[in-house]
Amino acid sequence: MVSAPLTSLWKLLVYLTFTLCLLPAQVIALRLRPDWSRRLPVFYHRVCTRILGFHVTVEGQPSSARPTLFVANHSSYLDITLLGSVLEASFIAKSEVATWPVYGLLARLQNTVFVERNRARVAGQRDTIADRLTRGDSLILFPEGTSSDGNRTLPFKSALFDVADIAINGAPLPVQPVSVAYTKLNGIAIGHVFRPFFAWYGDMELAPHLWRVLGLGRIEVEIRFHPVVTLAELGSRKALSAHCQQAVAAGLSASLSGRAPILNKRVLSDVIVRPAPG
Repeated sequence: MVSAPLTSLWKLLVYLTFTLCLLPAQVIALRLRPDWSRRLPVFYHRVCTRILGFHVTVEGQPSSARPTLFVANHSSYLDITLLGSVLEASFIAKSEVATWPVYGLLARLQNTVFVERNRARVAGQRDTIADRLTRGDSLILFPEGTSSDGNRTLPFKSALFDVADIAINGAPLPVQPVSVAYTKLNGIAIGHVFRPFFAWYGDMELAPHLWRVLGLGRIEVEIRFHPVVTLAELGSRKALSAHCQQAVAAGLSASLSGRAPILNKRVLSDVIVRPAPG
């Protein structure tokens, strides 16, 4: 499974050119049209999935309630593009992301909430996230706290699940678990050995990893949206965290093992959508 340098170069040039063309539009939208500033990133990420070679299958129905707290597993910076292509939502990211070249700027333009991995600051960060939610902004949380190797779901950190204990127009905040799985490369199932081609974790460097991804070919990804829950239903943030982890882990396992065949699928641009089973 070898990356093609010429393919990587071509895709990188197209990706950077498209990004530079869209940046001014998003800056203007943030100042003048907040509704456009939520929609434009979806268009941007959806085109980027095609440029990067992703073919995304979506199972289940994303919550249409605004706001919703989406809770997903995290194995790569690529998850941002994949989830951003199907959700009008901003991300909750570690503060280091703000300093990354290109990706840091893109994160700020998508109104990302940056948090520090510092227990002493959890309360303040929780208030910042809660404020964004009460203003109607849907957010995407990666509660593992770091990226994994993509073969499993790491334990969820429950501290930030406290933000779900707020009422939106008198109703509990909707929380939706989401599973993201990289499943096939050029039609061949991706096993444990080759999953690090897509997962980005440990001390991997970002630029060489992205260069390799760009030259790989057609990458199939499954995104599974699980039933919406609330903290009020589960009783506590720890119970909510445990429930979300179990749902996300089960979805990831099902995707990686090839269970739940695609039924009644429809195509939305480069994204295939299918209803949840049952």
